[in-house]
Amino acid sequence: MTKPDKSQGSATAAAPVLGTRALNRATLARQLLLRRSPMSAEAAVAHLVGLQAQNVRPPYYALAARLDGFTPEALSRLMADRAAARMVTLRSTIHTHTADDCLTLRPLAQPALDQELKNFRKGLEGVDLDRLAALARDLVEDEPRTPRQLREALRVHWPDADPLALSVAARCTLPLVQVTPRGLWGKSGQVALTTAEHWLGRPVEAAPAPDEVVLRYLAAFGPASVKDMQTWAGLTRLRDAFERLRPHLLTFRDEHGTQLFDLPDAPRPDPDTPAPPRFLPEFDNLLLSHADRSRVIPPAHRGSTWQGNLVHCTLLVDGFLAGLWRLEAGALVVEPFGRLTGQQRAEVLAEGERLLTVLHPQSSYDIRFGTVRQ
Repeated sequence: MTKPDKSQGSATAAAPVLGTRALNRATLARQLLLRRSPMSAEAAVAHLVGLQAQNVRPPYYALAARLDGFTPEALSRLMADRAAARMVTLRSTIHTHTADDCLTLRPLAQPALDQELKNFRKGLEGVDLDRLAALARDLVEDEPRTPRQLREALRVHWPDADPLALSVAARCTLPLVQVTPRGLWGKSGQVALTTAEHWLGRPVEAAPAPDEVVLRYLAAFGPASVKDMQTWAGLTRLRDAFERLRPHLLTFRDEHGTQLFDLPDAPRPDPDTPAPPRFLPEFDNLLLSHADRSRVIPPAHRGSTWQGNLVHCTLLVDGFLAGLWRLEAGALVVEPFGRLTGQQRAEVLAEGERLLTVLHPQSSYDIRFGTVRQ
């Protein structure tokens, strides 16, 4: 058994404390949510290390909340030009990444995908995974296949296997991307898959060194603990990378004594810095990328963003989760968790009007406040 490093423990105890509001403002600054950034859609997707994309619209709403001058065509054009794509990476979930990150982060995520595949091992008894991967590659590179088409083609070779497990195995063993028109703004299209290499015209690269990804994570989500990054990536055993980088990083602790790492030159605004309201999509990475989410989600509102399998779009007020929102027939409906002040209400209305102007300029939506959720 390794003995605890007493010097490290004393260093943590002596590190400056960052309170919840300080962590909130620092994270919002990295996430481009304190002030909208002039950077391009491609640069923002890279800086944020991808956008959660369980559904088609969330990446567009995520960038509309963060970028000055953003139009949905900017991201759609990246997708159509194959400068960005949708694929399963971090936490074994679908993200929109730049082409470069598709080819590097997918190998990094492989351990999480291997772990996911273990959950389907009973349905894959007798299946040679190397042969399955080779067959699936030939199929999807011949022409993009829907998951159903892929399952049916693979069942010819393994009729006794679980059909779902076969398609999961293909997704976990191959770097599959969703081809357009899926993912384009205002377009419809079912999920159809091919390999990243085939779609992007370049080979998948070796997984980046964890140290490099630690630095990118801190730039977008820091200050953060080792456990925070492991939650974001869906990986384990990242402490060694943080320890190698320790001489080049600053260390803090939160109010519970957890050690936090950060880049020396990263923004850490004053905790009283104003944070304008922001409308975020369902599954926004801001709310999913830390083990301790209290820097954005007040304890009273834990679990309030989903009901069963339904995940809601979220509203930030003063930098913290403060309500839900949705588009329904003719209206943008805002449901705050508590009473808003007159100024907060006016700011939420102005932000809602901006959201509609940017993403739905041809539609006639009213903005109304629904039931106050407790």
